[in-house]
Amino acid sequence: MVTHFCLGVVALAVLATAVADPDINVVCAKDSVRVTWRVAPQFVPYAARFFLGNCMPSAWKVLPNGEGEARFNYKFYDCKFTKQLKGKHVIYQNQLSFRPQAKPKPAIFTYPIQCVHKRPEGKVPQFLNPGSAISEGHSKLVFHMELLNDQLTGVSKTNVIPLGSFMPIWAAVEQKSHQPLVLLMDECVAASTPELQPDSQVYPIIGNHGCLLESKRGSSLFLPRYHSSAIILYLQSFKFGIGGEVYIHCNLIVWDGDYLDQRKKACHVKDGRWELLDDTARSFLCNCCDASCDPRTKRAAVKESNSRHYNSVLGPIIIVDQPASTLNAETAAAGPRERANRS
Repeated sequence: MVTHFCLGVVALAVLATAVADPDINVVCAKDSVRVTWRVAPQFVPYAARFFLGNCMPSAWKVLPNGEGEARFNYKFYDCKFTKQLKGKHVIYQNQLSFRPQAKPKPAIFTYPIQCVHKRPEGKVPQFLNPGSAISEGHSKLVFHMELLNDQLTGVSKTNVIPLGSFMPIWAAVEQKSHQPLVLLMDECVAASTPELQPDSQVYPIIGNHGCLLESKRGSSLFLPRYHSSAIILYLQSFKFGIGGEVYIHCNLIVWDGDYLDQRKKACHVKDGRWELLDDTARSFLCNCCDASCDPRTKRAAVKESNSRHYNSVLGPIIIVDQPASTLNAETAAAGPRERANRS
């Protein structure tokens, strides 16, 4: 028998007040979190309405005094945890919520969960610690683009990617004596060859001057920046070229300055809307992503002339239609390598 809870405004207000002083205990482990949430007796009938991200309690217990105890024991790759790189730390974030009514009704209580881990000494790759020179100059720029491992701690040792899993593609520019630079991926496509030809079949990934088209088709996104001179594309693998060699061709843009516009941006779809990576308050710059982000103005032409373009190719990558657990690591080819030319 299904029990239906008809909650009025007064009842919701009472519940919100009762849960406002929570008894919550959080224990962060290396790759998981344990949360214990003890609630008053009146919340026991709502055991299925407590969440960690999108996960229900992994265990629920009614205590002798009538109180309820919700326990969440999950890995960081579960429950829609977000992962942020900040300096030498990795931060996993989520939130507890009490949602007495089904979506789209909002939760009446939320509580932030955060686990901060320090990267072990000696395991932070040099490319994750770029310089932050502030002197002006125009020395030769050095660009990099690599496929990272799942932990984002170094270059991947394999180029075999199961379909649907993520490929963290990192790009950066060494600043040297330049003033702080901003690096963007203006356009990226996948192709079956290391060189693009007029008749090459391509799969668009980023287009329209920095719009991550793949974020509309799946769960791809740009990860939060740890420095303006680097960007990480968290790309979900796709069906293009399954079983064969795939090469990622990207046009990187870098320039001196801290301004963004419709032709200089990094946009991805989050929660159904286009969002600007570097300043969500200015996400209106992404409104053109579903049309054309190509304003033909004199001012735009001047800005374009002040930027620098760099074509980079990453590959080969092998996308296979089988689970990661069934792959034989010994048969994985050497990691993909960058091939690049300046334009």
